Amino acid sequence: MAADGMNYAPQGKPAPVCQPGDFVFAAVALDHGHIYGQCNGLIEAGGLLARVYDPDPKKVAAFVEKYPQAKPASSLEEILDDPAIRLVAAAAVPCDRGPLGVRVMEAGKDYFSDKTPFTSLDQLETARAAAVRTGRKYMVNYSERLHVECAVYAGELIAGGAIGRVVQVLGLGPHRLNAPSRPGWFFEHKKYGGILCDIGSHQIEQFLFYSGAKDATVTESAVGNFANPKYPELEDYGHANLVADNGATNHFRVDWLTPDGLRTWGDGRTFILGTKGYIELRKYIEVGSDAGGEQLFLVDGEGEKHLSLAGKVGFPFFGQLILDCLNRTEKAMTQAHAFKAAELCLRAQAQARRLAVKP
Repeated sequence: MAADGMNYAPQGKPAPVCQPGDFVFAAVALDHGHIYGQCNGLIEAGGLLARVYDPDPKKVAAFVEKYPQAKPASSLEEILDDPAIRLVAAAAVPCDRGPLGVRVMEAGKDYFSDKTPFTSLDQLETARAAAVRTGRKYMVNYSERLHVECAVYAGELIAGGAIGRVVQVLGLGPHRLNAPSRPGWFFEHKKYGGILCDIGSHQIEQFLFYSGAKDATVTESAVGNFANPKYPELEDYGHANLVADNGATNHFRVDWLTPDGLRTWGDGRTFILGTKGYIELRKYIEVGSDAGGEQLFLVDGEGEKHLSLAGKVGFPFFGQLILDCLNRTEKAMTQAHAFKAAELCLRAQAQARRLAVKP
């Protein structure tokens, strides 16, 4: 598995939802390795990756080596002016994702951004207005739910009433820092947005999804830099508490403190408590065993169940997204949900107290 989450790009089985050539897309802004996971998902769902653009020729060369079908463009405008392209996938520097998305939507194309989609509430409001004005989609790759099979299956179980009404979601999102491999922007607060804005966005999105909430209030949040004084603008720890409009609660912790001894980039886990049972997800690894990730544990009125789900569920979001773009529906994710998750992570970040770190 990948040593750090920046290069985590899951691959699933082909499950095309359209005919070859029906859904043409492009990739731009190759600043984060998640662009590979975004493209994998769309290709497996039947999308045709036709064009690529980034101002760095080395990034383009590496990308084309992986996806030789992608023809390099000489500029972003060349892609935006191409009438064949329906969607633009991008993994720009976080502070640039919002403005790029507005340009893409105003060019008449749907936009698929890596998380976090914004670094300020002003960017979010500008994108909200652009989405309404243009009728285009601003979708977000909240991959810790969308690109994890046990997380997908948990959603199916909850929708089927397996654990009753969701009362609380507890999320743990540790990541390995692997600082030497990170680009300079990763350590600049204005560019990455802060830890709750960045990797915290995964946690808030899955809370809204699993609880069925439309909105929530951030009741407490905090950040700190405990182990990386060399990078004073980095936050290597953060947590937050939220209460949803339907009464469900959320606590999550995110960090850049994964030790080198772990076999993967982070021991991501989610605990979902319902009125009739509970679910635990061990997403990327089962510590101390050879079982690997994609482990789901379900306890309900009938007993205890353990399911190993690698290769058994797939990643339906990407096919649903393609069909949404073709049919102008909202089956994969509503625009309101994508923006609300972004808004709440920005609010958690903005009101976070800075923890006093003493030697």
